[in-house]
Parts: sequence; structure tokens; C-alpha cells
Amino acid sequence: MTKTMDPSKTKRTRGGRREGAGRPHGSGKYGEPTKAIRVPGSLVDELQEFLVHYGQKKEPKAPSFMLKASKAPIGVRLPLYNSKVAAGFPSPADNHVNTRLDLNEYLIKDPASTFYVRVEGDSMIGAGIHPNDLLVVDLSLTPQNGQVIIALVNDEFTVKRLKIGKNKQISLLPENENYSPLVIKEGMDFKIWGVVTNVIHSFV
Repeated sequence: MTKTMDPSKTKRTRGGRREGAGRPHGSGKYGEPTKAIRVPGSLVDELQEFLVHYGQKKEPKAPSFMLKASKAPIGVRLPLYNSKVAAGFPSPADNHVNTRLDLNEYLIKDPASTFYVRVEGDSMIGAGIHPNDLLVVDLSLTPQNGQVIIALVNDEFTVKRLKIGKNKQISLLPENENYSPLVIKEGMDFKIWGVVTNVIHSFV
């Protein structure tokens, strides 16, 4: 006599999610679990651009005194004359306009990681950085020896020139003889926030 099995009690061996299958949570390129969402079609390109930057590196949280650079719409293009202005002997005048320049494009290479910060103090005056000047800071750049950087030292922010010695000793150099170099020693709370790419100085 053939015994009939109850289908409701039959153990399934195929189909459905298997225990332990698939990629572990948080092991993807973002380093954390993801979630599917619905977004307006007009925002798809902008969100994809953001995710590219986010996947490459998590953007560090900037201090409150830094102003985020936004990708302003192109529209303010001013004339850029073909001839350069002589800082030595006078040169013949040239009224030819070679092109038009938008300062947003010129100063900001990566809007997602660029911030503005006001300068306080005169320790970098020899580098052309004066009190109340506006610095353009890129948090995505890898700091190189000799570059001007924004650093956090023992919970205080400072702008200095980075010096990396042969023994990898890090020092922060001022550009004013009235200030002494700051040598980063073991046990100090030290972090480089970003690289200063431009300084905006007003003469009026």
C-alpha cells in the first residue's frame, strides 16, 4: 500500500531565501545596509552623482564655521581679457576679450566636498592670507607636503602650511616670524580637515 504524504508537511528544498545566502549586511561599497526608495525623476542624476562621491569616501562633517559651497547655476560669466596685467613694466593695452569666466567653475573643482571659511589672525600673512580673507577648502584632496591646510589640533582649528619631515614628523608652519612652528607630537589630537585651494582677498 502506497503512503500518501501531506503536502503541508513536506519540507521544501528549493526556492525561497537560503540561510546564510547572499552578501552580508553592510559589506557593500557603502559599508552599511541599503534600502530601495522612490525618488522624483528630476532628482535621479543629482542623487546618482551624490552616491558616487559617497561610495568613494564618506564626506567628513565640516565644523559649523565652514560654509558649504553650492553648485550655483552658470549664468554670471564676466569678460576675461586676452592680455595679462603686468606686475613689473607696463605692457601694451589689449581690449580683446578671449572668453567669459564663471568664478564658480574656476574656484570650485568638487562642489560636494568644498567649503568656505573666514580667516582669523595674521599667522599666515606671509602666504598672502590676511585676517577676514575667505578661504576655499577642498576636503577631498590628499594633503601634500608644503600645502596650506586646515587642521584640527587639540580641539582647535588652524590654518598652516604642512611640513612632513624625512622621518614622517609632521609640523604646522606659520607664515609670520612672530609665530613659532607647531610640531605634532604623540598623544596630541590631530586631524587634517582639508586643503586650501584658493584665497579671496578684498582690497575695498
